[in-house]
Amino acid sequence: MAGTGTRDVQNHALFEVATEVANRVGGIYSVLKSKAQVTTAEYGAAYTLLGPWNRASAAVEVEPIEPKDPALLATIKSMDDRGIKTLYGRWLIDGAPRVLLFDTGTGYRWLDEWKGDLWSSTGIPSPPGDSETNEAIVFGYLIAWFLGEYVYHEKKRAVIVQFHEWLAGVAVPLCKKRRIDVTTIFTTHATLLGRYLCAGSVDFYNNLQYFDVDAEAGKRGIYHRYCIERAATHAADVFTTVSHITAYESEHLLKRKPDGVLPNGLNVKKFSATHEFQNLHQQAKVKINDFVRGHFYGHNDFDPENTLYFFTAGRYEYRNKGVDMFIESLARLNHKMKNENSNMTVVAFIILPAQTTSLSVDSLKGQAVIKSLHDTVNNIASNVAKKLFERSLTWTEGSELPEDKDLITPADKILLRRRLFAMKRHNLPPIVTHNMVNDAEDPVLAQLRRCQLFNHPSDRVKVVFHPEFLNSANPVLPMDYDDFVRGTHLGVFSSYYEPWGYTPAECTVMGVPSITTNLSGFGCYMEELIENAQDYGIYIVDRRMKGVDDSVNQLVDYMFDFTRKSKRQRINQRNRTERLSDLLDWKRMGLEYVKARQLALRRAYPAAFEDDDEPDFFGSQEVKISRPLSEPGSPRDRSGMMTPGDFASLQEGREGLTTEDYIAWKLPEEEEADDFSFPLTLKTKSKPNSGANTPTMSSTPNTTNATNGTD
Repeated sequence: MAGTGTRDVQNHALFEVATEVANRVGGIYSVLKSKAQVTTAEYGAAYTLLGPWNRASAAVEVEPIEPKDPALLATIKSMDDRGIKTLYGRWLIDGAPRVLLFDTGTGYRWLDEWKGDLWSSTGIPSPPGDSETNEAIVFGYLIAWFLGEYVYHEKKRAVIVQFHEWLAGVAVPLCKKRRIDVTTIFTTHATLLGRYLCAGSVDFYNNLQYFDVDAEAGKRGIYHRYCIERAATHAADVFTTVSHITAYESEHLLKRKPDGVLPNGLNVKKFSATHEFQNLHQQAKVKINDFVRGHFYGHNDFDPENTLYFFTAGRYEYRNKGVDMFIESLARLNHKMKNENSNMTVVAFIILPAQTTSLSVDSLKGQAVIKSLHDTVNNIASNVAKKLFERSLTWTEGSELPEDKDLITPADKILLRRRLFAMKRHNLPPIVTHNMVNDAEDPVLAQLRRCQLFNHPSDRVKVVFHPEFLNSANPVLPMDYDDFVRGTHLGVFSSYYEPWGYTPAECTVMGVPSITTNLSGFGCYMEELIENAQDYGIYIVDRRMKGVDDSVNQLVDYMFDFTRKSKRQRINQRNRTERLSDLLDWKRMGLEYVKARQLALRRAYPAAFEDDDEPDFFGSQEVKISRPLSEPGSPRDRSGMMTPGDFASLQEGREGLTTEDYIAWKLPEEEEADDFSFPLTLKTKSKPNSGANTPTMSSTPNTTNATNGTD
């Protein structure tokens, strides 16, 4: 927003606005929570998170305190006098940042008035039946109200406000329209329309510039939401995304090229195990072994020492998360391993929360049978040990040594025989651990059956679909997610639409190799920084330049090559993977947020800076990542920056849009197809850009790692 230039830009205040502050809903909660420590270390009490007041979660996550900032205290009192209830306190996470939560229910009395104002001032429509949009409007107006009051009371310091996602974006155009003296940053973690388009069978990236965005949003009933997102994009002083692949997407769908990219980091210290991560892998693998023995009871004809655990996890977005591709590749891997007479067995876990009625009887019975056998064997072993010790005490020279028939009683033999007979099974092990609400139409189960992955004894690839979040209280698989990941050998995330991708990042910091794609923000970020990423346990499947069949075959080759690695090779690769943790730490990633804030200050208060030229904070200068200590010679740093924009820019020349700020070299030109035949509303180059009315009031954006371990 336009600034007077008299505010102190050095000693500024920072607010971050999101609907997931102290309220776990999706991935933004993880971003804010993991980033809080480094941001609080930089700003201290000058950093405050703003969000809606969810009483259930705030009761356990927020400790109420009194604000010490006089301007903040006066603002809260002013809003309280008008009936707006708030909660100010410490968020009980690492860094203990201050949070201010607004009770949106106390603002609904003005909902109709605010809707009318939103339409008259910005041209954003708001249908009456959309409760989510209503909540976003009330929350947005409360934030704009708060910011206006705050800068009235705080006249010295500059104020930076960063908004995350469209649900928090209503306040951005309001701040611009009301000329509130703050500078704004809007960050989209995934475009609203992009998610909807990718959910269908659409060749999304190859035809991105041809979508008629208004028509597509209208057909899906999200035009008003799209207008909010686009208004926030254009009204913000600085517009950012979480990856270059999302930057390219935003350029076409939201019609503004992002000013920079703010990748998502992790609090690496939380996962850090230094020299212990190999031991933690072994301990967690023992627990997975116990589950597998129970799940496959009666068919435990594979050697645990020659068994590898693969997994995929995430939201149940069947196509976007690449689950369809993963299952198809498992079927081909199974066929390939059979033809090669491989002695390895792969157990592939699919962890996707879905609608279930209960745990299946088969799954519960398997764990109960194995537990009974385990308890019986332990009792017999204890009795044998006790008798053997007593006989040994009375042994004299010349006497016979105790024999097994004297140690194991007939009762023990009968009990053991009963347990063994209980292990008989006349059906195949189940492919799912729960009873599904809609078993016949579930996409994962349908494809597993179509690919005939039934856990037959002859199969070298076994599958377990666990349609529930992992937790240590689960009676079938009693493990928390982090422990489960540590116990696996390979994570597979063949996503088609993944703006960032926390799951492979979490694998990396825990020393677990992973497979991702060049359509995910994480995959492109790692490919940008490291040449020969495979040497570091980061396998990147090409879903941008190859057809579906070729991409599936590439994924199969990666997994098959992994099964052929020796135990020592897998241990060494995990050591290398864990070394990449520093690349994903917020101490490094947070620097991009610092750049965005500096850029926002320069645009809002140019008079406060001596140089007139705006620095190229997010330029494509050559960057080299220093090698980790004890690094093997094979992995090499890439000279020059390459980003996901490379893969998403093959046809950009058709409409004159470019992403050259994101790249240091260009891919070869692709031949233009004569026509694009798919059932979507597309537009040609000759048509004018279509968009929401919103931008009419916005400004034009500027364009010692031990080699020993266990497996």
